[in-house]
Amino acid sequence: MAAHQHVLAFVMAGGEGSRLRPLTANNCKPAVPFNARHRIVDFVLSNLVNSGIYANYLLVQYKSQSLVEHVHQAWTKADHLPRGSVTVVSPRAAQVFKGTADAVAQNIDLIRRHRPTVVAVFGADHVYRMDVRQMIDFHEAAGADATVAALPVQLDQCHQFGIVETDGQHRITDFREKPATTAPMPGSSSHALASMGNYIFNADVLLAALEKAQASGATDFGKDILPAMVASHRLAAYDFTTNEVPGVAAYEERGYWRDVGTLDAYFEAHLDTLGARPRFSMHNPQWPIYGAQEHEDAAVAHGGPLQRSVVGAGSHVDHGASLDQSLLRSAVRVERGAQLERCIVMDRARIGTGAQLRGVIVEHDNDVPAHERIGFDTERDRQRFPVTESGVVVVPAGFFPKRAASASVTTAVAPAKASLLPFLLPQRGPGCDAGSPFGLAA
Repeated sequence: MAAHQHVLAFVMAGGEGSRLRPLTANNCKPAVPFNARHRIVDFVLSNLVNSGIYANYLLVQYKSQSLVEHVHQAWTKADHLPRGSVTVVSPRAAQVFKGTADAVAQNIDLIRRHRPTVVAVFGADHVYRMDVRQMIDFHEAAGADATVAALPVQLDQCHQFGIVETDGQHRITDFREKPATTAPMPGSSSHALASMGNYIFNADVLLAALEKAQASGATDFGKDILPAMVASHRLAAYDFTTNEVPGVAAYEERGYWRDVGTLDAYFEAHLDTLGARPRFSMHNPQWPIYGAQEHEDAAVAHGGPLQRSVVGAGSHVDHGASLDQSLLRSAVRVERGAQLERCIVMDRARIGTGAQLRGVIVEHDNDVPAHERIGFDTERDRQRFPVTESGVVVVPAGFFPKRAASASVTTAVAPAKASLLPFLLPQRGPGCDAGSPFGLAA
C-alpha cells in the first residue's frame, strides 16, 4: 500500500440513522454491525487505506462512543495497518456539526496544516468497494474543481438522492438534492445519475468554498455548496460503475453499492454477501475490508444443515440445529433443533432449543426461549417487535433476558485456526438512508 501523499480525507460519520432503529438506539449509523465482525464504517475506511490514503479524519457526533471504541480497536491499534491512518475528531466544546460542510469547516485548520493537493469528503454509511485513486485520476484528467461520485438510479427513486445532471461529457450542469422529478441521464430513458455522497475537491477551491459558506451560513455540501458551485466552477461526475477493484470475482455484481439506511436495505445487503457466488464477497485478499480483530475461540459447528451461512468466531451451532442464509456474529449459541432461515444474529445472543426464526434480526444479548417462533405470524410479531414493510422482524437488544447459567455446553473439536466458517452452497436468486452523507436529518 503506497501512500498517496497529497490527499487528505474527511469521513462523515455523524449520522443518526433513525430509519435503522432499534439498531441505532445506542449506536450512530456508521457503528452498526455488519457481517460477522465488521461495522458499516469499515467499508469507507478500508477503501481509503487500500487506495494508499493515510491521512483520514473521521468526523463523529451522534452516539459515537461505540464507533470510537471500534476504530480504536480495529484501526488505531491494528499492527497490519499504517499507524495514524485514521484519526477520530469530535465537535469542539459546546459546538455541534450542523451539516457536512460545517463539519469540515470546523476542521479547516487540518487542511491548512496538511496542505494537500486534493481533499476527499466521503460518507460512512455505505457497503461497497472502491479504488479512490481512480476517482482522483479522473478528477485531475477532467481539470475539475470538484468531482462527485455518481451511479445510475431509476427515475422513480430520484427523490431519495442528490441528483446530478451532466452535459454528456461528465461535466455537471445541475445538482439538486432529492428532487421530485428529474430528466434522465444521457443515453438512458429510465435512469438518472445519483450522488453517492463521495466528493473530491481541489484543496484551494474547497478552502474558498468553506470560507464563503461560513460567511453565508451554508452548512451542507449536497444542499448548499455543490449546487452553488455549478455556475462558477467546473464540476465533474465520476461514473462509479467504471471503477475497477482487484480481486472482484466475475460473478459479483459490478459496481456494487448499497445505502443501508433502512432495515430492509440493511437486511438485504447481508444476504448479498452469502453463498458460493455472492453479489458482494466479504473475502477479497487483494482488497480486504478490515474489521475487528477476533479474540474469541474458533467457531464450532456440530450438526447441520448449514447452508449459505456464516458462523462468527466463538459461536456454537449444536447438533440438530440448522441455518439457511443466516449469519451469526461472535459468541452466538444456537441450541439443539433450532432452525434459522434468513436471519442475522448479533453478538452474545442465544437461540433456544427447537426455536424457529425466519426473516429475523436478533440484536445482541438476547436469549431467545426454547421453541419460540418468530417470523411466521406477522400480526403477533407486530405486537411484540418492530417489523419492516417487507416483513423483517427485529428483536431489540436484551428483549429476551438471559436465562440462569445452567444449560450444558456441548464440546467438539474446533476447526484449526478458523475464525469464520462460511458454509457455501448455491445462493438465492436476485435480490436507503439517502441524501446528506452525514445523515444529520436521517
